[in-house]
Amino acid sequence: MTTYDDRASLTDLTATVDRVRSSVEEVIEGKPEVVRLSLTVLLAEGHLLIEDVPGVGKTMLAKTLARSIDCSVRRIQFTPDLLPSDITGVSIWDQQGKDFEFKPGAIFAQIVIGDEINRASPKTQSALLESMEERQVTIDGQTYELPSPFMVVATQNPVEMEGTYPLPEAQRDRFMARVSIGYPSPEAELQMLDVHGAVNPLDDLQPVTHAHEVVKLIEAVRAVHVAETVRRYAVDLVAATRTHPDLRLGASPRATLHLLRAAKASAALSGREYALPDDIQALAVAVLAHRLLPTAQAQLNRRTAEQVVQEIIQHTPVPAAPEHNGSGPVRGGYGQQSPRRL
Repeated sequence: MTTYDDRASLTDLTATVDRVRSSVEEVIEGKPEVVRLSLTVLLAEGHLLIEDVPGVGKTMLAKTLARSIDCSVRRIQFTPDLLPSDITGVSIWDQQGKDFEFKPGAIFAQIVIGDEINRASPKTQSALLESMEERQVTIDGQTYELPSPFMVVATQNPVEMEGTYPLPEAQRDRFMARVSIGYPSPEAELQMLDVHGAVNPLDDLQPVTHAHEVVKLIEAVRAVHVAETVRRYAVDLVAATRTHPDLRLGASPRATLHLLRAAKASAALSGREYALPDDIQALAVAVLAHRLLPTAQAQLNRRTAEQVVQEIIQHTPVPAAPEHNGSGPVRGGYGQQSPRRL
């Protein structure tokens, strides 16, 4: 059982995250919001889907984040001939021991990089479902726990690119957030030529924190307070996606949970022990949009899921801060009534 003494303080959290952020931004120039979202997902115990056209640094971002933390890392190159057993592992008959011996697959690592995940068949993609949700793998009736922390960072090309398979709805729903890196600014691209033109920046990149420290930070994020009004606001946003006329599939209850966890991590990264409606709003598009399916009419009208989520945010009333009841200071109206250690 984790005690308060085992957890990191808010100061420890921000200091460690600042080191990791600086390490990643040495390689990924000009994308601070993408780096912040990646760290938010890591501390919220989620998985990240990076979707963009080839060559903008999707795999580089995943490898840089993994290398900045001293933990086990495995990379899986998804191809059409990749088998589920290549990911989860397989039991092999041992002639000497006269028994089956389990050979772990690539999923048995603390950070798993799935490169071009949508180039594998849906059957192979489904091998990730149990591990991403339950953080375990079941082979031949035997269950194997995955290490902690555990995070899948997957990259994919847009589905209209040749030789790709759309991710199944159940697979997309297990990713906490989706991010698009986008093209760099001319200044950032010029700097990239100077930095990346001669050497690989990953060669000199050293870990700035350890896996056990990340586990302590995750425990700290779990302790972030979320007022009932903020939780209700998250539920209202997600519920609105299920009745919107431009959507034929809304967000699941898992999406609500992921939105709340991400908001807690975002609050901690901002130096707060409590979440605000602003945290929910800032993360709603990244957490919800990739789970939604627009109707055929909405697609004809070129309405995207991101636009629908923005519209829902604009039309959903933001809760007022709870009134002070006189029993103690309520910081920002949403915080705990007394300061505490995370």
